[in-house]
Amino acid sequence: MNIRFTQFLTALALLVFLFVNVQGQTKHGSISGLVKTSDGNPAAYVSVGLKNTNKTTLTDENGNFTIKNILPATYTIKISAIGVSSQEKSVTVLSDQNVAVKFSIVESSSQLDEVAVNGYKTPNKKPINLSKIAIAPMDLPQSVQIIGNQVITDQQANRLSDVLKNINGVAFGENRGSVSGETFFARGYSLGANNVFKNGARATSGGMPETSTLESVEVLKGSAALLYGGVTGGAVVNLVTKKPKFEYGGEVSMRGGSYDMYKPTGDIYGPITKNLAFRLIGTFEDAASFRNNVNSDRVYVNPSLLYKISDKTDILLQGDYLKSNMTPDFGIGTVNNTIVDIGRGAFVNAPWAYNKTNTVTAQLNINHKFNEQWKLNILGNLQSYNRNYFSAERPFADTQAANPLPYGISARNVTRSKTKEFTYNQQINLNGNFKTGSVAHSLLVGADADQSRTTSGGFTYNNNLTTFNYGNFNLLDPSTYYGSGIEPNVNVISETFAPLYRMGAFVQDLVSITEQFKVLAGIRYTFQKTPRTVNTNLATGVQTLSVNSLDKSKVESAFTPKFGLIYQPIKTTSIYVSYASNFIQNTGTDVNLAPLDPSTVDQYEAGIKNDLFNGRLSVNLTAYRISNDKFAQQALLNAQGAPNGDANIKELNGKTLSDGLELDITGTIVKGLNFIAGYSYNFIRYTETRDKTVYTVPSPTNANPNATRTVTLGGIIEGQRLVGSTKNTANATLFYTLQEGKFKGLKLGASAYYTGDRNGGYNDSKTQAYSRLIPLSGFTTFDFSAGYNWKKISLLAKVANLTNELNYFVHENYSVNPIPPRQFMTTLSYKF
Repeated sequence: MNIRFTQFLTALALLVFLFVNVQGQTKHGSISGLVKTSDGNPAAYVSVGLKNTNKTTLTDENGNFTIKNILPATYTIKISAIGVSSQEKSVTVLSDQNVAVKFSIVESSSQLDEVAVNGYKTPNKKPINLSKIAIAPMDLPQSVQIIGNQVITDQQANRLSDVLKNINGVAFGENRGSVSGETFFARGYSLGANNVFKNGARATSGGMPETSTLESVEVLKGSAALLYGGVTGGAVVNLVTKKPKFEYGGEVSMRGGSYDMYKPTGDIYGPITKNLAFRLIGTFEDAASFRNNVNSDRVYVNPSLLYKISDKTDILLQGDYLKSNMTPDFGIGTVNNTIVDIGRGAFVNAPWAYNKTNTVTAQLNINHKFNEQWKLNILGNLQSYNRNYFSAERPFADTQAANPLPYGISARNVTRSKTKEFTYNQQINLNGNFKTGSVAHSLLVGADADQSRTTSGGFTYNNNLTTFNYGNFNLLDPSTYYGSGIEPNVNVISETFAPLYRMGAFVQDLVSITEQFKVLAGIRYTFQKTPRTVNTNLATGVQTLSVNSLDKSKVESAFTPKFGLIYQPIKTTSIYVSYASNFIQNTGTDVNLAPLDPSTVDQYEAGIKNDLFNGRLSVNLTAYRISNDKFAQQALLNAQGAPNGDANIKELNGKTLSDGLELDITGTIVKGLNFIAGYSYNFIRYTETRDKTVYTVPSPTNANPNATRTVTLGGIIEGQRLVGSTKNTANATLFYTLQEGKFKGLKLGASAYYTGDRNGGYNDSKTQAYSRLIPLSGFTTFDFSAGYNWKKISLLAKVANLTNELNYFVHENYSVNPIPPRQFMTTLSYKF
């Protein structure tokens, strides 16, 4: 293996040497420049090309462009975009020299945003914030998808799940209790709180983030461990909020829908001084639900300030506040591990149940440009998240021997929770473009740190009971759902303080050996410390530390590399292969009560990205394999060799494998027609678990102190799809706005979303007598939209789930949430 690897590196080095020498002998010139709008802002993604040649490019997000390898001659350079007045200039290119050119278009930055509604910017050319450096996705050996504001607006999206339905390979898993945050799976891996970011900083998904006012949602699929520590392997999601502008404008809108949903929104922006601009966005939502007795009450405010100290330095201060009060709703439950249709709206929770959250975020972002090649970004982010929750839970009826209750009868044990979470994030990123000989480099060097401090309460109920049952009820008898209606008394008796510290440093280099052949390589070091929790008895003031075998903090560290090869035979096609690894923190302890080691996950990816029809159609195909050779599962035996019944005692003896395929199609073939389509396949399964084994363990009695008994233990069945993952997903959305004629401004749209077969319940073990899986069939929903734009006024209406499809999302075997039925929604807006 080592000999083959050495031979491969030798051949690769020789190939690089030959490419460099060939390039070094060619005496070509280049053209670089800047395109600005009439109000002095960068004109991003404007087409720049040399007439009568195949040399074309797009300006980047800062309005810059470069055209390389041009034979010495006189050319006509032309800039153009849909809705932009084209311009031409004559330039003379000399051997081994660069020509600098500047353009100023007559349109303002807001006008440029407006015409983008009917235009199309290929997503393969637009850098994303999550990459921390202005690298176009065409040059990244990784799959990327961006859902812009126009799609969010056209689809009238309210929740993150409404947006991510357009991202193939990211599937909605469930929503435990409908209030704890939506759960998504990407490439078979659950996207926990660590995988959601806001403007590049880690953010909580509790309370369900407001998405209707976002500028865009970015998804970087696969491993992002090089740039962000502590993330799982499926994907990372970044919510990008709208920024201030140096011109006055705004929008007010009113959205209304089925089940008494009302949502007014206001957005205003403009300059305060020559160098200072503001933006203020706010929305309020009051809604009932197709679920009986379920309501939501939300307020969201997003102020921001942009201060341009100079052409080289700017400071962006952003903040937002979200109050989200929603009724906890665990759906319709199960009977004997089977979904029973008791009605789409049946509400089986306690009538007094509540969930109240408040989230406050503040972010300071400093950007400094040393010159055109070197830039520095410093980011500081603070988030406060408070949750006040009281609810009955787990509505399931089980008549197996473990639960002797009669058929259909379920207990409703209550949970009281009050948590305060403070999260701090700091980042510093330096990126630069330079050359070593004829080889171009895009270098990124950075460091980041996260600290979180969570305080949670411990409670007793009524007469100091540690558990409390609101009352048994019959899932099959609606007359028993309400119960007594009396909210139990609660006493807070303790507080638990749980800190977490994470920091890391990384370096990444995109090496352009030629315009066709590129290499991306990088490595990250991550350090994570989880101190023991501190429990305070509020009555006595006595503090105690959590117990583990080491009696000290849990410390983890790892190096996570990434390596990718990119080949671009033509400017519009990119072929790549890549490898990346990341480590995933495991909760629980080993059998000796020592903190469990992290798992290392290896990811392999190959893909091809294509821009067709002059960039009006993008077709990207990706294949991947993700392997985890240290999967944490419940230990079968404890330290004494007896059967282990504690789910927190685990062992790293499992293996999982996730294989998949993803297809993205995006484009605008004709002016005014925009569409997104995609398909994904994923198969994640256990490939190695503990074999079925019979153990003889002591079972002494008074009559026979040496008596023994046999216990049969075993792991999860190999080859079985992991619960929560979805086999196939597909999506397609098309919107068309008439550009001329009597019906100019008429907009029509349609969307279809397919969610394939998946499993709820629990994965089967090799020893159980009956299956606890809940098979869920695939389903498709269709949405239809129609609207009209007239001057500054627009009206858009939507019918969601047109065919009134019925299906479910299931968490384990108790939170069984029906999908929404046919619903109507309308938004009236005015821009000024």
